[in-house]
Amino acid sequence: MQRWHGLDSVPTGWGHCVVTIGVFDGVHLGHAEIIGKAVALAKERGVPSVLLTFVPHPSEVVRPGSHPPVLTSIVRRAELVEELGIDVFCPLAFTLEFSRMGPAEFVFHALVDRLHASGVIVGENFRFGHKAEGDVAQLEELGTRFGFTAEGVPLLADGATTLSATYVRSRVQAGDMRAAAAALGRPHRVDGVVERGDQRGRELGFPTANLRTDAWAAVPADGVYAGRVVRLDEWGRTMPGPALGTAAISVGTNPTFEVRQRRVEAYVLDFSGDLYGDAIGVEFHEKLRGMVKFDGVEPLIEQMHADVAQTRTLMA
Repeated sequence: MQRWHGLDSVPTGWGHCVVTIGVFDGVHLGHAEIIGKAVALAKERGVPSVLLTFVPHPSEVVRPGSHPPVLTSIVRRAELVEELGIDVFCPLAFTLEFSRMGPAEFVFHALVDRLHASGVIVGENFRFGHKAEGDVAQLEELGTRFGFTAEGVPLLADGATTLSATYVRSRVQAGDMRAAAAALGRPHRVDGVVERGDQRGRELGFPTANLRTDAWAAVPADGVYAGRVVRLDEWGRTMPGPALGTAAISVGTNPTFEVRQRRVEAYVLDFSGDLYGDAIGVEFHEKLRGMVKFDGVEPLIEQMHADVAQTRTLMA
């Protein structure tokens, strides 16, 4: 898969393509449905498939301070859409100037001028242009003018629940990792770099990897979780090979020691080594319990042994 950085990266002599466009945060099963139709149409027409997404999240530009929790980093998003068969991944810089384009100007700039789209596939709720004036019906009309077909794909639902990034975020923030995984098609993952903490876990016999996350990362609700840890390269891409290991993961402020900073700490079972400075991804499979303040170190250690044993059983 090619990775472009904006439309200025479109190669000279670029021909036609099929484009799908959206934020695609999480690349959940509903997104996979849309992307799959774009990939299939591109193969049918014998042209490349291109996925356009936005950086930063449009909400933060249009309404500063409203940035939603991010389910996937831009690097992880690229990995996931590549697995779905996309030929070109292209993040667009979403700026105030970009947000003020009218629907026709947006379509010409994003889809026609450089990309020469012959087909466009979006979700049926796709909106575009200044103040989200454009909808799928207008996209179809503009397609007739500019020479491309447009299709709005019905949103995927699980029973009465429509699958969306908003829904997945709500499940993550509630600590319901099973529901989040069911919508994503995989466990929710938080990426970051291991930094030095207060090393209290090492003193207790459970050395943890203290994760420095992105400011907008969708971190689950406070509590203890069963999951696993994978290695990432220096660019944040998932490294091939087996996972680093099963992990018992703590999210919260550690009230027993009156720590105020909210942290993500992963104790990797049966691992010995130094992860400081390494990039890792922490997968959350299931919540074991809430965050508890213990009356001293001994009951805390006893509970940590129980957490590890439960994690080992669940992840076996």
